[in-house]
Amino acid sequence: MKLSPPTKGLLLSLLGFAAFSISDAFSKLLTGRLNPFEVAFSGGVFGLLLVPFVKSRGQSWLNILPIQKPGMWWIRAVATFIATAASVESFMLLSMPEALSLMFLMPFIATILSVVALKEKVSLWGWVAVAIGFAGVLVVLRPGVRPLHFGHACALAAAIASAVNVIAYRVAGTGTTKLGVLGSSLAGPLLGDGLLALPNFTWPHTVTDWSFLFGYGFLAALGQLLIMLAATLTPASRVALPQYTQMVWAVLFSYLLFHEPLDKWTIIGVTIVTLSGMLDWFRKHLLALKQRRLARKQARLQPASPTPADAK
Repeated sequence: MKLSPPTKGLLLSLLGFAAFSISDAFSKLLTGRLNPFEVAFSGGVFGLLLVPFVKSRGQSWLNILPIQKPGMWWIRAVATFIATAASVESFMLLSMPEALSLMFLMPFIATILSVVALKEKVSLWGWVAVAIGFAGVLVVLRPGVRPLHFGHACALAAAIASAVNVIAYRVAGTGTTKLGVLGSSLAGPLLGDGLLALPNFTWPHTVTDWSFLFGYGFLAALGQLLIMLAATLTPASRVALPQYTQMVWAVLFSYLLFHEPLDKWTIIGVTIVTLSGMLDWFRKHLLALKQRRLARKQARLQPASPTPADAK
């Protein structure tokens, strides 16, 4: 059976987010073995494997450098550096569902930043999704009832940095090539995490350490490539929806691999956060359907152009 391009894009997106989830699990398995900056640095190293697949034929290799809109390039590089380092640290310190619930604030933070930085208008549904997502995070964290620590701050920092990355990409506009976007996302871990890893750098001594490190870096790079390929086959809204399958992976890993069962309030909060993100996607999907129907209706109502015979 031959699959349509949108279906292929959706499957690639599912595989991409699965690769990200397994990569995150490998970073957690490295807790106490290697410092988080060294682990995040490996993501940049293995990310170099993507370059030949992203470069278009005839495109200059120099496009990977900050040539096109260098200000936004460096903002994305710094944001990626913070996001990778903070996410690895948060997975090492928190259960995977708890860390992800905070990182899933990224779309909501990006919504708020788009209003402040880009002066975009957000519908009532959009603000409702933001409020519900924030409420879900409060249920997970339960401030005042349970102690918050550095791991929670790292997960929140990863969400904020990822949102800044999204806004910087949108400010740069369509003139930015995929190779340039990849260059900025590699520069962050390679330069930032690499420099911070040097003082406490530990060469992996065991096959297990090397396997976990390769699993983290390679799967993170593979996930990024699959998402890029998916974006060429299907609309961005469909590419983003499977992101929420990461929470399913996180819960499974938490129970089966790390033996960290979740209490009922964490499960409730994680469910609320996930549904709030899906609510925002569902709203955008309905809006896109409405616009397509309106466009088709207007096309039917538009009078046909006169033919040369009619003109005579």
